[in-house]
Amino acid sequence: MTVHLNADPAELAKFSDLAHRWWDPDSEFRPLHQINPLRLDWIDGLAGLSGQRVLDVGCGGGILSDSMARRGANVTGIDLASKALKVAQLHALEAATPNVQYLETSVEALAAEQPASFDVVTCMEMIEHVPDPASVVRACSELVKPGGWVFFSTINRNPKAFLFAIIGAEYMLKMLPRGTHEYAKFVKPSELAAHCRASGLDLLHTRGMEYNPLTRRYWLSGDTSVNYLVATRKA
Repeated sequence: MTVHLNADPAELAKFSDLAHRWWDPDSEFRPLHQINPLRLDWIDGLAGLSGQRVLDVGCGGGILSDSMARRGANVTGIDLASKALKVAQLHALEAATPNVQYLETSVEALAAEQPASFDVVTCMEMIEHVPDPASVVRACSELVKPGGWVFFSTINRNPKAFLFAIIGAEYMLKMLPRGTHEYAKFVKPSELAAHCRASGLDLLHTRGMEYNPLTRRYWLSGDTSVNYLVATRKA
């Protein structure tokens, strides 16, 4: 079966060019390092990572994958950005991270090869970078076992999100490189919920993520107007 490659070459190149800086907490990836404990605790609190077989879709340099493995999960991280994956593999070796492996493959290809193979699937900060988000959601649903958890995080599409996530984060505060995000690719919660329902995923929890530029602190809240996370389960 031929699987269409649901990826934007420009997006892959963008993250590959920065690959060597993934694990520098003061680099362009500083926000990922800062929000990772929040995401990790939320996922672990709902799904219980210890002893679970977990797939991290769009893992990049492995920040979330590595931390989930250290919580006792058996983690597979996948991505199509070769350089970022090499950084993830090198970090796992240097840090002696247990029970984590990285594969260069698409989520759709893996779904065709290993359906219903994982207890938990995470897809964080990824669907706003692909041409067809619905395809990613569908593949994640195919990969998780019945009753398993699938987590997504992305950015809402509205004027406030444009102001905060692009103008604020990329141009004013310079937290991210310019061009990291494209407003047209942002995904409204209603759109993500529709993709989940169409893929057999029950949406159970939604949380927003907020940031204070003065204190440089992130926290989870009920405000999903900019960054948000959803937790779903396979029916």
